Amino acid sequence: MASTSTSLSLFLFLFLHFSSSFSKTSSLFSSSFLLRSQNPPIDSLRHYRTAFFTQILDHFNFNPQSYQSFQQRYLINDTYWGGAAENAPIFVYTGNEGNIEWFAQNTGFILESAPKFRALVVFIEHRFYGKSIPFGGDEDVANRNSSTLGFLSSTQALADYATLITDFKRNLTAIDSPVVVFGGSYGGMLAAWFRLKYPHVAIGAVASSAPILQFENITSPYSFNNIITQDFKSESQNCYRVIKGSWQQIDMVANQPGGPQLLRNSFKFCKPADSQSIQNWLYTAILYTAMTDYPTPSNFLNPLPAYPVKQMCKAIDDPTTGNDTFAKLYGAANVYYNYSGTATCFDLDDDSDPHDLGDWTWQACTELILPTGANTEDSIFPASTWHYADRVHYCKSLFDVEPRRFWITTHFGGFNIERVLKRFGSNIIFFNGLRDPWSGGGVLKNISSSIIAIVAKEGAHHVDLRFSDSNDPKWLKDVRKQELNIIQDWLSQYYLDLAQY
Repeated sequence: MASTSTSLSLFLFLFLHFSSSFSKTSSLFSSSFLLRSQNPPIDSLRHYRTAFFTQILDHFNFNPQSYQSFQQRYLINDTYWGGAAENAPIFVYTGNEGNIEWFAQNTGFILESAPKFRALVVFIEHRFYGKSIPFGGDEDVANRNSSTLGFLSSTQALADYATLITDFKRNLTAIDSPVVVFGGSYGGMLAAWFRLKYPHVAIGAVASSAPILQFENITSPYSFNNIITQDFKSESQNCYRVIKGSWQQIDMVANQPGGPQLLRNSFKFCKPADSQSIQNWLYTAILYTAMTDYPTPSNFLNPLPAYPVKQMCKAIDDPTTGNDTFAKLYGAANVYYNYSGTATCFDLDDDSDPHDLGDWTWQACTELILPTGANTEDSIFPASTWHYADRVHYCKSLFDVEPRRFWITTHFGGFNIERVLKRFGSNIIFFNGLRDPWSGGGVLKNISSSIIAIVAKEGAHHVDLRFSDSNDPKWLKDVRKQELNIIQDWLSQYYLDLAQY
């Protein structure tokens, strides 16, 4: 029997699950950036060559172990580069939690923009992901315990990027070539922070869907799921009501004689599943459909039609299913899990990690504490609260570490961002689409004349960085044009300044 693996969506549930409570599970799960590549309209990887850089293991310590090194992978496309002699720009993608080839395939905006600026394009892989594994490339050794995983952090990653870029420019004799960094999601956070921490290396940053404010006492833990709720409400009140009422119904049926088999048959699972697993499965489809509610078909998480939230609600509102709630939910989940129509059953037990995302657990347990799992009474998910103690308990049990609860906001800032960044920041574009649940932790207002917030009411998760499509709506085309114009202004000012010295 053909089946479709749900590991792409349940992956983090499988190793981040620390409670039998649905709401607690989802609160940690949604603190991740489990992203999948879309199918680009061109074979983008064919245009990149792969290289490796000998990177230092520890940028901040001079003990003997810090002198160890590892091979950090990066991808290069110099097809359109104007060359070092002309100080042509270098566009760098600050890789996030996964295989860098996946990001290069997904992020078409940079490649498509390169001809206009005669830019060289570089995608740098984040340490501990893909093939950029310290300790001789042995994942078992690198992931052994906190003594080795301790070298995985956002600050070390940013130092990697600064070191690689500086050496790369030196080798190209391109010292005066300006660098612009780009990133989406966690990569967008890194791009923004890179500009703030290494302004002498990058003249500007495009930070798309970067929730740099999704931290305690800055953004409400209710924000994330409130946005998902609104996405579905905006399509259909009935759709919202059916999903909202489904959690209790799943629990009730699962505990009845014959209930597990009924649920298996209703949702076409390959094996019997308990209530918790089914709720996680359904939650995943709802979350990621909202996050990737793109205006054109995509294969970012799974193959999806244009406006997948609308299609989910259309399935739920289908009059032919009558009052059969499970038939409606199956039709909705099928939009996310089986839009291609090739699967005959769903496998909830597959825990494969095709994009090398596993080490995100460590980051979520050490510094990237992103409260997202609380639900109001109005939420499409069961009402709940977010508790830091739950995260501590889980991380202690898994790694025997306690998160550095406020380290990110201490190191990078976040409080009073409009007042603070106005004083020392510049040349950052923050894009957010308001249908993206991560937008609640994004920068949604201009901070200064050069720290610009571009907000798209109909936008989803870093939709601006996707490859362009002939069916892209005007608002999306306008967003990209605005970003290109701002980058052009940065470069023009840089070359004016350079000419004076």
